[in-house]
Parts: sequence; C-alpha cells; structure tokens
Amino acid sequence: MVGRGDAAGRDLEARIHAFDWAEAARSLDRVGHARLPKLLSSLECRALVQLYGDDERYRKTVDMERHRFGRGEYRYFARPLPAEVETLRRAFYPHLARIANGWQTRLGSEERFERSLAAFLRRCHGSGQERPTPLLLRYEAEGFNCLHQDLYGAVAFPLQVAICLSRPERDFRGGEFLLMEGRPRQQSRAEAIALTQGEAIVFPTRERPVEGARGWLRAQMRHGVSRLLEGERLTLGIIFHDAA
Repeated sequence: MVGRGDAAGRDLEARIHAFDWAEAARSLDRVGHARLPKLLSSLECRALVQLYGDDERYRKTVDMERHRFGRGEYRYFARPLPAEVETLRRAFYPHLARIANGWQTRLGSEERFERSLAAFLRRCHGSGQERPTPLLLRYEAEGFNCLHQDLYGAVAFPLQVAICLSRPERDFRGGEFLLMEGRPRQQSRAEAIALTQGEAIVFPTRERPVEGARGWLRAQMRHGVSRLLEGERLTLGIIFHDAA
C-alpha cells in the first residue's frame, strides 16, 4: 500500500465504511472496546512494518524503558503522514465522532466533536496542539507497555484505534492488548485481547459512560500490552488529537 495511488486509498476507506458501526457502538457500550477484523491485508501490514526503519518518517522516537513506560520503542510520525496512515485517520474519524458525541450526551457534557477530522484538528491547532500523534510501536521478547492514557493537551478525542501488524504465534507470542476499567466505588476490571494480524481495536482514550443506579457514570480507562514471550510485535496506533 505504501506509495500506491488514490485507488488504494479509496479501497481502504471503503473497507472502513463497510464495517457495522452500529454494532461497534454496541460493543463499546457492552465491553468497552470494538474489534474490526481483517481491516488490513498481510501485504499492507508488511508495508507498514517496513516503514519502521525509515528515520525520515518520524518526528520523535521514545525508548519506553528509559521513561519507565514499559520495555519497547515507539515512533511518532512526522508530517506529512504516510498516505495509508492519513487515510485511516481521516476515514475512521466521522464514525467515531458520532459515537463520541453520543457519549457526550450521556455524560451531560456540552462539548461536541466536529464532523470531519480536518475541522477537529483546526481546534487542536488553535489550542497549541500541532504535532501529529499516529505512531508505530515495536516490542521484542520481554517487552511490554504499562497501563496508560494517551493525552497530549487540553483537547482530547475520546476514542482511538490500534492495529496489529504482526502475526501472533508466528512473529510473536504473548503481547496481548490490555484494557483496564475503573468504575466509581468498584474494583477495576481488566481484559486481555489477542488481536490477529490486520485487526483493529477501537477503545476509549480516557473514559467511557457506564450506566449506574443513579444515571450515567464515567468509567476511567487505561490500556497497555502484556509481556511478549518471544518474537517481535509491531502495532500501528491511530490517535486523533494532535500533541502540544
């Protein structure tokens, strides 16, 4: 997909639009995440993996162990984003904005998210958040990612996407995607999710609405990656708000 023309972008957009977004919204409400299988082909995944070593593509590289974030490395793309990453970010956004605005209504928030990614990014940039946040993450054996939230400034979009680019049980073992949910006056709930190559998962950035006895509550969400037992695992992360 890297370097290919508009036809590849249109095909990728069509795949995203073809998902059952009503069911995705129900899954987010029911279990706190939505899985979108077979979003990318193995060829498309390999092309994205090959970008990892191209230093000119990135604005920043983070050694996770140095910062006590875990063990591994991630790289934030510079502008212009690779065409396929830009397409994914732009095509996902309107579907997720509709879900996010429904959440805002339940939570009694007056904030609403713009209908297009371009309009939302203008708000980010007006708040001083101008650095792109899509990234590639790489883990080797014994690597992991501590539970965290991806917040980079005052403006934050409530949902984000991760796409597994490697083949479980062939390229790596272990390394499940982790979600931790904390509800008011309850113990936290954890879930480990084994993604397949090319599969995307949609999950909350910071919180999600859950229904309680007295109305809607804010469940706090964190995500991470469990310890990799062997091999190498690469993931594409699509975050919609830019960073300060």
